[in-house]
Amino acid sequence: MEERWRRYVSIFRTPVDKMTEVDVPQTRPPEPLSIHIVKASNLKGTKGDNVQITVKVEFGEKVLGESPKVDCVPDTPAEIDYTATLNCSFEDPLVLDEISYKPVVLTVTEVLPKEKKQKEEKTAQLGQCTVDLLPLVKGATKHHYNLVINPLPGSPLETIPPEGPKPEMEVVISVQESLLEGTQIDQGNLMTLTIESLYSPPESWTMTGSQYAYAAALPIPMSADKETPVVFANGALKPSIDKEPPNRQKKWAVPGSAQGNSIYIPESFLPPDNIDDEDGEFKSKDDREHRHTAETEKLRVSWNTERRCYLDSLATKSFQDKIAKCRYWPVEVMRLPQPAAAKGKKSQNANTVDDEGSISYHGVAFVNLAPLLYPGVKRIRGAYKVHAYTDHAMHEKTKRKTGFGEEAGKIAFNILNRNSASPFPKKAGKEGGEKKEKEVKKGASQTIKSDTGSEMEGQPPVNVEGQQYVDAKAYVMLEISLTRPLIPKRPPEELARRVAEYIPPRPLFPKRTDGAQRAVEDFHNQVGSVANLILDEFRDQFGDLLKVDDEPQTVEAMESRRQKLIYELNSSGKYFAFKEQLKYAVVKIVREKYLKTSAFEDRQELQTFLSELYVYLIDQMHVALGKFLALEDQAPIPKPLTDSAQLKHFAREAEVNGNYELATKYYQERIARNRNDPSHWFDYGTFCLYINDITKAEECFKECIAIDQKHLQGLLLYGVVCTLSERNEAAETFFEAATCVDPKSILAWTMLGLFYDAVNNEIGAEMAYLEANKLNQAAAVAEAKALRDDDMTKERLARGEHESEDKEVDHDQGGLAPPSVPDIKQPSPPSSDKPPTSARSGKGSVSDTRRMSASKRSDIHLRPEQSPQLQGSKIKTESSTSRPGSHYKMGSQRGTPQPAEETEEPPIREPTPVPRCSIYMQTIEWLIEVKAVPFTERALAHELLSPMGGPTSGYHINYARLKLQKKEYKEAENSLDEALQFDYQNPDAWALMGHVKYMTNDVEASRDCYERTISFTSDAAEMHSIYLRLASIYLQEEKFSNAKNTFLMACKRSPSCVSWLGVGIACYRLGELAESEDALSEANILNNTDPEVWGYLSLVCLKTGRQLEAEQAYKYALKLNLSDYDLLTEIQHVQQDVGFGNPEF
Repeated sequence: MEERWRRYVSIFRTPVDKMTEVDVPQTRPPEPLSIHIVKASNLKGTKGDNVQITVKVEFGEKVLGESPKVDCVPDTPAEIDYTATLNCSFEDPLVLDEISYKPVVLTVTEVLPKEKKQKEEKTAQLGQCTVDLLPLVKGATKHHYNLVINPLPGSPLETIPPEGPKPEMEVVISVQESLLEGTQIDQGNLMTLTIESLYSPPESWTMTGSQYAYAAALPIPMSADKETPVVFANGALKPSIDKEPPNRQKKWAVPGSAQGNSIYIPESFLPPDNIDDEDGEFKSKDDREHRHTAETEKLRVSWNTERRCYLDSLATKSFQDKIAKCRYWPVEVMRLPQPAAAKGKKSQNANTVDDEGSISYHGVAFVNLAPLLYPGVKRIRGAYKVHAYTDHAMHEKTKRKTGFGEEAGKIAFNILNRNSASPFPKKAGKEGGEKKEKEVKKGASQTIKSDTGSEMEGQPPVNVEGQQYVDAKAYVMLEISLTRPLIPKRPPEELARRVAEYIPPRPLFPKRTDGAQRAVEDFHNQVGSVANLILDEFRDQFGDLLKVDDEPQTVEAMESRRQKLIYELNSSGKYFAFKEQLKYAVVKIVREKYLKTSAFEDRQELQTFLSELYVYLIDQMHVALGKFLALEDQAPIPKPLTDSAQLKHFAREAEVNGNYELATKYYQERIARNRNDPSHWFDYGTFCLYINDITKAEECFKECIAIDQKHLQGLLLYGVVCTLSERNEAAETFFEAATCVDPKSILAWTMLGLFYDAVNNEIGAEMAYLEANKLNQAAAVAEAKALRDDDMTKERLARGEHESEDKEVDHDQGGLAPPSVPDIKQPSPPSSDKPPTSARSGKGSVSDTRRMSASKRSDIHLRPEQSPQLQGSKIKTESSTSRPGSHYKMGSQRGTPQPAEETEEPPIREPTPVPRCSIYMQTIEWLIEVKAVPFTERALAHELLSPMGGPTSGYHINYARLKLQKKEYKEAENSLDEALQFDYQNPDAWALMGHVKYMTNDVEASRDCYERTISFTSDAAEMHSIYLRLASIYLQEEKFSNAKNTFLMACKRSPSCVSWLGVGIACYRLGELAESEDALSEANILNNTDPEVWGYLSLVCLKTGRQLEAEQAYKYALKLNLSDYDLLTEIQHVQQDVGFGNPEF
């Protein structure tokens, strides 16, 4: 480092006239960095509070200067006013990196007064503080610090009581111009690496015997094509009794001459993150127990060190590209021999040369940096498993041929040599052991090298020492953070703006116009309003008189009433009110239609204009009165007999029956009734998606989003349509907008992941699925907590009832009865191998009540009535990777005496709730509902591979539903056979099997399936189509009574034209003509354009001898194009038998 600064100084001192344009590139001249020490306060010397000090300023190994002597007195800050300068050259890009992680060390030295016969002044170091130059690297030009001066060992500052004023120093760092230019600020990045501790190290590491140094290293790109190993060489082995403080402060990676507490970075602490928020490994339930043991009972290697790295734009791009190519980044850990002592270095030179760079216990942790490529992510932190280092494993995981172990070992050894100021203590009588251990170390190192060489021969590599990391389940805690994310996340405002650019929002109401036409319309409305008010006044005065007097009205009487009305209006002030009401409308006509906005100068011109205006207003008044006043009352428009929900039901029914034309009519009818309801457009769009009319579906989803820009499902399906049309950029915008509209929507995040899968964005898909799984787990925890709260409430109520009963019994027995144990349901002991010994324990085994079948995954959350042993306690789960349930402990045994052996057991660990189903299954059910077939297939593939999913009954049922939509009946039948093997009594599986048989014209098999479905105690998800198809089969088989009853069941659940038509047909075949006519009338009310209904009504009228009605019904059936040839033939035969019914006769 010293040579580098000398090189910088030599460059600065070279005369400019001797440099040619070839020798010197056009770079920025050096920038002086000023460290201005303003003042110091609360200092204390060896001989009292009056002290004379100097301050030495150091950066790395370079001394920047020393301040003059300054006298300090109590209660008054000492004005030091000294400035040291550090020249920052831009010739080397590593200069900014060096400034970012190295502190400026300020050492306060006391100058002792001279004694007699003393030639030189004596000095004593009081304390140190470190100045962080990071704000200047971030682009600031000036930063102010108030730093605490940390006392050095033996300093008088150590005697200051904790509650006393702390010694402080005021420092200002500044540059004339920012160290970073505009492009560097926008495109560069600052990475912060923090190595915390290595937990659960190999068992062979002990605190006794020879002590070693421990290092960690990882490569960091410093340019587009060059990587530099960053080494953390100050690891120390600590025992378990040496606990870490709650707020662990980070250390400087290169503290320089700093000592004591000055090696810590001011105001920089390790974050206390929750395990569930970590990004690393060792997060499962079993791993958490191992981590707790490792962090509380075993040795550890502690670094707690932070290293900053400045990355320019090329290095940042290189870092991003390398993560995209291979997400795993190596972090190597190793053990090193302690450096030779400062004294006797010459005699131990040979051993030092041998030891330098010879590493042992070489391990490597593969850190998954893919989360840094998630949009908006700037930080990852977690526990990462340490593997045995081999070149083969390094290449397999990171695509690197070799690591930086040897080079990092030499760098670490040099750092340790510079930092060692005194010889390390040696244990007496341990020399032979050290020699033997050194031989073992060298042998191990040679073994590793030979194994590395043997990898070329195809032999499996072996690292005996490194394997001990794996056996001990060692892991290292580390954190990597950036000032700016590698992939910026688009803010919700930008996404909303982009959505509005694609689909402009439609205003809820039409825009108001203030033109001439609008002015005239307002005048018409005001005239109509005033006319109605005058009519009301007329009716109040003369309404009773006109009702009694039936004689013809004379002109005199009418004139008299007119005069009375005018008098009443004038005397009551209503005439003036009416005039004021019309005034504003007349003013608007003058301004908008006649464009008169200024006063008239000529009186004749004013009179002419008023005459013209009067004629126009009288004409418009007659127009308005003719529009608003009518001689006869108009009949009110009747309300429709069906609402929006019924129309949607009719449309779905027609869709299932394959009558797409009728379904389209119903969907369009819903839109016609209310065009501003986004759900109407959305439902019609899903239907168009089902019939593969992508263009019309896109228009429907556009209308849906135009009405409601935050319609979640509309945004998702428009993204699906864009994906089908290969407009991936627009699709990504809408999927991301959906996650911003509802950030806690599992559906939105899963759909975003499925989209990223479609475009082969693996890292984006991983990010979306991770977020969806977190939300799914949080929902399961909330549901389990609500269920436990309900159980606790029931338990408290039950306990209160029992206690009140016991008090009554005790009172009846005079207080002589033995104390009875109330029958309170308590949780069983947690131990599975020990039977319950308390009289209050449950009768059954908890483990037995908690067993579950894979096919009953939907019943994971037990109800109290299903398992009485679990009331008020917990829900059994099988997950080992979810959030722990320790936050939801309930203490259900409060106040209950327990046997001694049970009370000494550790507290019960609350199990982790498991979601009812995976994120993919939740999305699959929605995708099948909206007919998004390509995304459904992708989600089913994920469900098949999901740890929570797999080939379950639910998977096979949804797969069969998909195949039914695609009309691939053979595959659907095979999948349903698999589903029935999981759960033979699943009504949905039998219902779908019936649909498959029905569509393949296997009438007998479909009837059996439908009958079995109806006989189950629980209904299938969709019973209406089952009733209709089973009843139609009964009609075909002429089982009219069964058909009638089944159609009536459909009418009871959800009546429709089809269901009532079926009742009418069955009743007609049974000869129940009156009931048939009633049912057909109900069908005709729900849909009066069904020709089959009119045809059967004609038959009923023919049978009952009503000629006119029979002819009318027959004409409507023909007019609506009755296509049922058998029904038409039957009608004609009956007409011939009765002799009427056809107008052609």
